[in-house]
Amino acid sequence: MSIENLARYLNAIEDPRCSGKVEHRLIEVLVIAVCALIACAESWSDITLYGRSKLAWLQTFLELANGIPSHDTFRRVFMLIDPDAFEAGFATWVGSLTAGFEREVVAIDGKTIRRSFDHGRKQSALHVVSAWASEQGLVLGQRCVDGKSNSPKPLGLRL
Repeated sequence: MSIENLARYLNAIEDPRCSGKVEHRLIEVLVIAVCALIACAESWSDITLYGRSKLAWLQTFLELANGIPSHDTFRRVFMLIDPDAFEAGFATWVGSLTAGFEREVVAIDGKTIRRSFDHGRKQSALHVVSAWASEQGLVLGQRCVDGKSNSPKPLGLRL
């Protein structure tokens, strides 16, 4: 995998933070978070811990002048960025990883997330459809859908 190319695809994301108060470049925050999530990080604290443990490697392609951002910084940045722009950059990067691969089977699977319903608020369970590249062991995409159909929810919830 070419993590170095990830920065090139995520550079199009606009930084919504006040420029005078920024200690960590947006691209550094995004790349560290993606790397940590690929390595199975499950929380903002896990992402920070991952960054600290992989600092020497990350510095081979990121400047990191102020070190690894705090878990609060990761949380704030991801609350502020445009999720559609992030998804587009990430999807383009993942698509670039498949260059040179032979065609393969893509499995489509639907799941209902256990205990995702809320009777008190009259919310039905969350239904998700996933596309999985079998040979590469890669999730190509996931979408929330209405009921057990394959039409996306109007909310555009993305996992």
